[in-house]
Amino acid sequence: MVPLNWYLTLSAAVFMIGMFGFLTRKNIIIMFMSVELMLNAVNISLVSFSHYLQDMRGHILVFFIVTVAAAEAAIGLAIIIALFRNKQTAHVNEMDEMKG
Repeated sequence: MVPLNWYLTLSAAVFMIGMFGFLTRKNIIIMFMSVELMLNAVNISLVSFSHYLQDMRGHILVFFIVTVAAAEAAIGLAIIIALFRNKQTAHVNEMDEMKG
């Protein structure tokens, strides 16, 4: 059986990779993928704690987080496509106006 601290180390590493990607990249699609990576790191930690404590609440919470992440992905990608059609770029630095 794999100890709990290995799962938490994996979760922290995945979260740090996502945070690094979000803070350093200027492409909005890469930033969006980094946010999803951070959400998955939280899911890893929730499932590991749930398994360690022999409780199903963590698994149920992960199910709801995955559902919300799917809705966020659909809405976020639609917004990104609309921005790309208007500005012809996917870089955050050039998207400084909120004009339709």
